[in-house]
Amino acid sequence: MAVLRTRIQNPQSLARPLVRRLRPYAYGEQPKIAGLIKLNTNENPYPPSPRVLRALKAAVDGRLRLYPNPTAQALREKLGRLHGAAAAAIIVGNGSDELLALAVRAFVEPATAGGRAGGGGNVVQYFTPSYSLYPVLADIHGATKNPVHLKPDFGLPAPGELKRDGRWRSDAALTLVTTPNAPSGRGYTTSELEGFCRAQRGVVVLDEAYANFADEDAMRLAMTFPHVIVARTFSKAFSLCFQRVGYFVGHPSLIAVLHKIRDSYNVNGLGQIAAAATLADLDYYRANIKKIIQTRQWLTRELAGMGFQTFPSRTNFILTQPPRFTAEEWLGKLRKKKILVRWFGSPELKNYLRITIGTAAEAAILAKAARKILGQ
Repeated sequence: MAVLRTRIQNPQSLARPLVRRLRPYAYGEQPKIAGLIKLNTNENPYPPSPRVLRALKAAVDGRLRLYPNPTAQALREKLGRLHGAAAAAIIVGNGSDELLALAVRAFVEPATAGGRAGGGGNVVQYFTPSYSLYPVLADIHGATKNPVHLKPDFGLPAPGELKRDGRWRSDAALTLVTTPNAPSGRGYTTSELEGFCRAQRGVVVLDEAYANFADEDAMRLAMTFPHVIVARTFSKAFSLCFQRVGYFVGHPSLIAVLHKIRDSYNVNGLGQIAAAATLADLDYYRANIKKIIQTRQWLTRELAGMGFQTFPSRTNFILTQPPRFTAEEWLGKLRKKKILVRWFGSPELKNYLRITIGTAAEAAILAKAARKILGQ
C-alpha cells in the first residue's frame, strides 16, 4: 500500500494515550482446523429452533433495505410478558456486551473527571475471577477498577465479610456480578445476591448470561431494587451467538438513561426477528437445556473417575483441574486429538481447564481422549 510521506512517522501516535495503552479483550480461539470439536467458547451445541430458522428465511426479502425498529419494541414487549415487566423496563442490545459498555458510559465518571459525592463515582467494581471483559470496559472509559477476590471456592463473600475486607466499596458507581460465575460455573442463591444488592449504593448489574442452566435466577431483584439491573443474552441457552442479541431488565428510569446513549438502530432486524421467534418456542430450548445439564452431570462423573477435580457447575461449562499433567499441557494434548478447550494463564486459573458442555457424543469423545492421554 502506497503511503503518503508526511511529518507523521507513527500513525498510532494520533490515538489517545489511554487507547494506546489498552490491552484488548482476549477472545476465545476461533479454530481454522477442520474437524476440531469446539469446546472453548460456551456455545450451545444444538441449533436454533426450526421455527427460528423459518422466521429468518422468511424475513430475507425486500425488508433488508429498510431500517429495523430502533428500540426493538416488539421484542421488548414479548420479553416484558416473559418476565412480568413493562417494555419500558427493558433495553435490547447488540449482545449483552454492548449493554455492559453502555452501563459503564452511563453510570461511571472517567477517573480524570473526578468522582461524585462519596468518592466512588469513577469506580467500576467486580469480583475476580469473572468475565474478563469488565476490566477492559473500565479501561476504555478511563474509570478506576476495583477487582475484589472471590472466596477460594469461587463463592460470593457475604456483605459483612466484604465490609471487613476493606477493599470493597459500597459507594462504587457500578458493580458487575457474573451470576452464575464465569469461568468457575459457581451458582449463587438469590438470597445471598439480595443481601449484597442491599449493601450497594451505586448501580449493580447482575450478569446472568448462564442463568438458564442454573436452579434459580435473580430476575426478581431487578423488579425489587431501583438500582439493580439483570443482564441476559440469547447467545448461550438460545443458540443465537451469530445474531448478537442481549437485554437488560431494570427500573424504567435507569433503562431510559441507557436509551439516551445507545446507537441508533443498534439491534439488526434479523436479530430482532430471531429473538422474537425464540420466545415463541421456549419448550424446544428447555429440552435442549435439560440435555446439556444431563451431559454436564455425566461428564463431571466420568472425569472424576479419572482424577479430575471439577467445581460444581450451574452453567453450560465446567472448570476442572486435570490430573498428572499441567492444565496447559492438557490443552495441547487435547488439541492434538482435535478437541479444543479453554485455558487461562492467570495465576488464579492456570491450574484449570474450562470445558464447554457439548453434545452427549462430543462429551463421550472427550472422555475417551482423556483416558487415552492417561493411559487408561
